[in-house]
Amino acid sequence: MNTVVVGAGSWGTAFARLLADMGHDVTIAARDPEQARAIRKTGRNPKYQRLTDLSDITATTIDDVPYDDAELVVVAVPSKAFGATLRSLPGTAPILSLTKGLDPETGERLSTLVRDRGVAVLSGPNMAEEIAAGLPTAAVISSEDVELAERLQREINSLAFRVYVNPDLVGVEVCAAAKNVIGLSAGGVDGLGLGDNAKAALIARGLAEMARLGEACGARTETFFGLAGMGDLMVTCWSRHGRNRKAGELIAQGAEPEEAAAQIGTVEGLTTAPVLRDLSRRVGIELPITEGVCHVLDGEDLNDLAARLMGRQPTRE
Repeated sequence: MNTVVVGAGSWGTAFARLLADMGHDVTIAARDPEQARAIRKTGRNPKYQRLTDLSDITATTIDDVPYDDAELVVVAVPSKAFGATLRSLPGTAPILSLTKGLDPETGERLSTLVRDRGVAVLSGPNMAEEIAAGLPTAAVISSEDVELAERLQREINSLAFRVYVNPDLVGVEVCAAAKNVIGLSAGGVDGLGLGDNAKAALIARGLAEMARLGEACGARTETFFGLAGMGDLMVTCWSRHGRNRKAGELIAQGAEPEEAAAQIGTVEGLTTAPVLRDLSRRVGIELPITEGVCHVLDGEDLNDLAARLMGRQPTRE
């Protein structure tokens, strides 16, 4: 395929390398002209995945891509920029979204913002650093257009990147957004030194939250116990590469959310938490961990939140 990857961050860079390794013609489109020039000159991304060889990948800016020639446009930008980026993309090639979040302006799933062209979503336990290093993992592709999902599966699947088709687009997108918020709270457990038992319990209850919300939105329960749900949640909460986990740890140690983001880069959970909370209220679902994360982001002491969660009325699992 003639493929354009929009977004030259860590995940966009790693995915561009993955596509090129599969034999596709790849253009990576950066918002920063200096970043694009550096990639063309050195064959390396000066900001992300600096050891990844990009010498066989075309680099340009988002505004200068020949989109009419593209057979697939991969969007790998932060959720808060997804809508604006999408509106700037000409052409009719289908969109493959790598972004994990909700639209902060409307509270909607990101795929619903795509009009007049096919759209699919890729998700799963996909830490960019490991994929760039060629380490094995698996992912799901979901789309309302089953033929598109199956075609992308054939084009992307490899010995190092196993791809499954999941028809539950709603569930895959809810998982992708919600797991980042639980990742923040798991990092908070690390930052407070509360131990592995507490962290495992929090992750399990976080998965239950995700599943409740997904079911209320029309998702399939089994999606939350697969790669997009449990798989992605586990790596987000445990990996040393996890940005949301690291941000939660820093916040627990006294950093302001803005300071954590400045040190780490894009932290999707910080954007998604209030959007997810508002969605849960609209559909009438209680998300105590997500609500608690929002309280902490608004200034509540994390120790008080931990005590309140542990002090909730006992009930059946």
